Amino acid sequence: MALKTYRPTSPGRRQLVLVDREHLWKGAPVKMLVEGKSKTGGRNNHGRITMRHIGGGHKQAYRRVDFRRRKFDVEGTVERLEYDPNRTAFIALVKYTDGELAYILAPQRLNTGDKVVAGSAVDVKPGNAMPLASIPIGTIVHNVELKAGRGGQIARSAGAFVQLVGRDAGWAVLKLKSGETRRVRQECMATVGAVSNPDHGNVSIGKAGRTRWLGIRPTVRSVMMNPVDHPNGGRTKGGKHWATPWGKPTKGFKTRKNKSTDKFIVRTRSKSK
Repeated sequence: MALKTYRPTSPGRRQLVLVDREHLWKGAPVKMLVEGKSKTGGRNNHGRITMRHIGGGHKQAYRRVDFRRRKFDVEGTVERLEYDPNRTAFIALVKYTDGELAYILAPQRLNTGDKVVAGSAVDVKPGNAMPLASIPIGTIVHNVELKAGRGGQIARSAGAFVQLVGRDAGWAVLKLKSGETRRVRQECMATVGAVSNPDHGNVSIGKAGRTRWLGIRPTVRSVMMNPVDHPNGGRTKGGKHWATPWGKPTKGFKTRKNKSTDKFIVRTRSKSK
């Protein structure tokens, strides 16, 4: 991947840095793999805002991506790589030998014309999917399932990957980019390679308007508010610790409450375990 910079013909272009997408398909997506997508504005079914700073944005069509990869032992050819407005990674259109078309997450070093296949005993190369039990230890993978058959849930964003570091009594031990080490059943599927578009983290938006195109509304800093509007409001804050708008402490406060899956975490990302 390469990054694009622009001549400073305007203040917005002076700081603009984008990912070069010249190698991607420039036409429309496959119509039968696309469905409509309505916007929520951050509101739930009662009309109340449950996620702030969401609204507007460009109209998008949702591409149905195959996260399960359960079409075993049927070889597919990568027809093209496409941009997906719903995610940071690129997607690949795959045409299988039986004529079926599907979108998959495009890993790095996957090109048009490459062959991909899913199965229990396939080559370890980018784009191929197989159970964790069949993957050699030390392999970099992405789109990893947490439960067999549910579809990939770990390492799906741009540049993300997980390393298989061991096996133990039917479990696969994975090391995540956050530093966390956790166990997943060996029957779960994973795709070889790291997710495409690793330069996404180096993008510079350049101007406020481009952020609005993405559906992100402005955020007012809490210390700029009055004390009546936010716990952090008022320039002095009265010596109070930083908090959320609802008074919960922040700056390192632990918010994880999913104790039922703590047993699967071998080592936390904080290295405290």
